[in-house]
Amino acid sequence: MDELIDRCETNQVKHMMQLIEPQFQRDFISLLPKEVLMGHDGHVITCLQVSGDLIVSGSDDNTLKVWSAVTGQCVRTLLGHTGGVWCSQMSVATVISGSTDRTLRVWNAESGECVHTLYGHTSTVRCMHLHGNRVVSGSRDTTLRVWDVVTGQCVHVLTGHVAAVRCVQYDGRRVVSGGYDYMVKIWDPETQTCLHTLEGHTNRVYSLQFDGVYVVSGSLDTSIRVWDVETGGCVHKLTGHQSLTSGMELRDNLLVSGNADSTVRVWDVRTGQCLHTLQGPNRHQSAVTCLQFCRGLVLSSSDDGTVKLWDLRTGAWIRDLVSLQSQGSGGVVWRIRASDTRLVCAAGSRNGTEETKLLLLDFEPEERGGDE
Repeated sequence: MDELIDRCETNQVKHMMQLIEPQFQRDFISLLPKEVLMGHDGHVITCLQVSGDLIVSGSDDNTLKVWSAVTGQCVRTLLGHTGGVWCSQMSVATVISGSTDRTLRVWNAESGECVHTLYGHTSTVRCMHLHGNRVVSGSRDTTLRVWDVVTGQCVHVLTGHVAAVRCVQYDGRRVVSGGYDYMVKIWDPETQTCLHTLEGHTNRVYSLQFDGVYVVSGSLDTSIRVWDVETGGCVHKLTGHQSLTSGMELRDNLLVSGNADSTVRVWDVRTGQCLHTLQGPNRHQSAVTCLQFCRGLVLSSSDDGTVKLWDLRTGAWIRDLVSLQSQGSGGVVWRIRASDTRLVCAAGSRNGTEETKLLLLDFEPEERGGDE
């Protein structure tokens, strides 16, 4: 009976994906390069945010840059951090950044003003997640801190990890964190208590997703685990990847995972079934660095210098959207961010073979040809 239920649920997921508007796929195929935005010369772009027509890139050069997606110009550089910027979040024109200098900064992206500098962590701020007016930061000092971005005050400190906190998710009610102590923790931030410690991973936890029902964690132990947020129980152990799961996205019970083994996998988190492994002759040739859902499509970037477009329903490769000149010899696409009308890619290299840049790809639906 359980197998029959699993098959029915899987068929429902596949049917849902078949209903996704095919016109969007045709639009994305028509994407053309619009701008190449040069900046952060010779450094790595570590984080990327997009809000409306503003793009914000953070780098290990200690700065963030604000770009206009309309003109392709750098409109301001956010100066103040004294160490590399490793993480960021953005809502409308408010940007929050975390750095190796142990601080967070709250910025007004339109004016360039640093509104608050948030002190409290005693080591690198490695991850953060913004919800409403509160941001939760995780640090190599093993703690998490909850901040009010309007007042700049630290309102809660969450202690319990015994190694660096590497990833965090926050939905306004619960905080979920993963660390180098192999643990995933679920917190009530208001009472500063750890509700569950999720044990099972046998190596560092690098990535998390949380939708209010399931917590999904990716680890250097090659597995992905699906947990029940209320009970803390492990619902599924997803196996198949061969290395570190560096990034994931979870939406409508569909999980997409990107791995250092150069593959992307699509899972049904209710059944634990792997629906697709995105590979084949046009697969990535090196570690997947970033990925994103876009309606019925998946975008993935890689150390191989490409951004690939995949069909979520069939798992088929559609096309390469970006292929750096130095792909295969050092070119890297570090980060991608996509909206319904725009794709932003942060690219460069670690050996000087490719200049650090942002690639802006755009399309205009009203300019399409006749109906098909």
